[in-house]
Amino acid sequence: MPLNSSPIKITAISGSLRRQSSNTSLIHALYPLAPETMEISIFEGIGDLPHFNPDMDGDDPAPSVARLRDTIRQADGVIISTPEYAHGVPGVLKNALDWLVSSGEFVYKPVAVVSGSPMETGGEKAHESLQMTLRMMTADLVEGGSFTVPFLNQKLRGGEIKDEELNERLKGMLGKLEEAVREAAANGMNGFR
Repeated sequence: MPLNSSPIKITAISGSLRRQSSNTSLIHALYPLAPETMEISIFEGIGDLPHFNPDMDGDDPAPSVARLRDTIRQADGVIISTPEYAHGVPGVLKNALDWLVSSGEFVYKPVAVVSGSPMETGGEKAHESLQMTLRMMTADLVEGGSFTVPFLNQKLRGGEIKDEELNERLKGMLGKLEEAVREAAANGMNGFR
């Protein structure tokens, strides 16, 4: 059944566990930018997941793994905002994705990816690595819905976006994600409502 008047459910994930993470702040700053047709919720349990072990990846996963899988399964789309750590994706985020490889929740799921960094590079290596992993998982990386944000800590103050260009890019990303979700629903992909 296609999406009708019910809101589009978007799950957002930050790749950082740091309390003052600018990538987590960026996700919170999306709330006022989202269209009225979109409902964004943050999954905050990636730090609770056990280390991925194929021997534990069976029919009865740990409760934290089951919660992650259920949350992604029920989402119409996903936004991931991640920093770069040692030129790669933070281990805690990669661990979360590893738990989703065999269970298939990301298959054809519309996904937008933002990589933010205090550095000029904007976390481009983490960005490329994350997109490569998501493509392997057959996620639908939204065209025009992924980008890097250099000097992110200068563009966010008190949890608010102080950079108009970033503001517009994020609005555009949310619009592209909404379009992708509606197209996926119209095509009957991934069990949409």
